[in-house]
Amino acid sequence: MIQNMVEAGCDEAGRGPLAGAVFAAAVILNPARVAEIPEFEWLNDSKQLTEKQRYALRPVIEREAVSWAVVEVSPQEIDERNILQCSILGMQRALDQLTVRPQHILVDGNKWRPYVPEGEIMAVPADTVVHGDATYMSIAAASVLAKTYRDDYMLRLHEEYPQYGWANNKGYPTEEHYAAIKKYGITPYHRKSFRLT
Repeated sequence: MIQNMVEAGCDEAGRGPLAGAVFAAAVILNPARVAEIPEFEWLNDSKQLTEKQRYALRPVIEREAVSWAVVEVSPQEIDERNILQCSILGMQRALDQLTVRPQHILVDGNKWRPYVPEGEIMAVPADTVVHGDATYMSIAAASVLAKTYRDDYMLRLHEEYPQYGWANNKGYPTEEHYAAIKKYGITPYHRKSFRLT
């Protein structure tokens, strides 16, 4: 956290799956308030948390954040642009939806492109941080939101296409998922630019 700066953490969920949208989130936390919330002691990379912990944290993050946003980028757009570009695009679209404009951005990973808010001419200063979701609370909070919203989305898709096991594999390239593709073919939610067999 840069002293006295309004800082947004950004992360995404769903870069690796064969199916479904990629979800991205941006979160601005109040550091003073974070120290007062017991649940924030769990805040870490969403992959290191249990499902129960993630879903318990989500409403706390949404209630306590200065501002937060979650967006999805469709499989069709992923096929058109590629997954890396869509991950960055998703995080920047989430930043666009924040009700408070950040003065600094922390991004999980090592790839970014300059983010210039609408109406501005200068990019917001940003730092990429490998394993940032295990280092900065704002990135960890974005990780939790992106992950839980994507999981909810994949459960909805599972109701439409239960044969692919998306309630369990969330669209990732598991043996179960590959076997279902081989048996049933692909759906409109599959990323056709990915290796599906």
